[in-house]
Amino acid sequence: MILTVADLASGYGRIPILNGISFSVAEGECVGIWGHNGMGKTTLLTTLLGYQPATRGSITFAGDDVTRLATHSRARRGMGLVPQGRQIFPALTVAENLRMGSAVSGGHREGVIEEILELFPRLKPLLLRTGGLLSGGEQQLLALARCLCGRPKIMMLDEPTEGIQPSINEEIVETLIGLRSRTRLTLIVVEQRREFIAALSDRVLLMQKGEISTEVRPDELLKMDELH
Repeated sequence: MILTVADLASGYGRIPILNGISFSVAEGECVGIWGHNGMGKTTLLTTLLGYQPATRGSITFAGDDVTRLATHSRARRGMGLVPQGRQIFPALTVAENLRMGSAVSGGHREGVIEEILELFPRLKPLLLRTGGLLSGGEQQLLALARCLCGRPKIMMLDEPTEGIQPSINEEIVETLIGLRSRTRLTLIVVEQRREFIAALSDRVLLMQKGEISTEVRPDELLKMDELH
């Protein structure tokens, strides 16, 4: 397993959010995490990446305990995040955003940027445009490309369809499916849109009130949508 989470707890001050989360992810697997707002999905990702400290439990990544490591150390080891709201650098150009992403892995590597741009042809004519002038969908594609420029072993996506038009969502799905077919990139996708998460995931963990309530197949998640 590339990632093993055991009895993980986290919160904000005295307010507990995660309560004993345990799951593992195999190399090359895509695991979806589905749940309504306020169930702790984003807190789970920020705790895995080290933005939020764990109050209990452990996080093992690529064979090493990273529970107490700083966020930048986890990133250098290959843990990447595409955050909710995209959080690109709006005053920097697309090319500069991508160079910032490549710096995560230890420096400027133009060859990597060129390789990633082949996956995102929509960004090629926009390289000199500042991030703040891009549409929401273009910003999301840039956020994905920027993360991939850091050469992550595992990429975590937090609500990637938020505020994005359906055609861009389909483009994101196609890009990630193609990427998985060519590499061993591992994905964790936190999302509320069932169709999106089902299209990408090998299995889906359902979160309720800071806990993993159950695990379902993607087709089972879609049937839940029909029933509810």
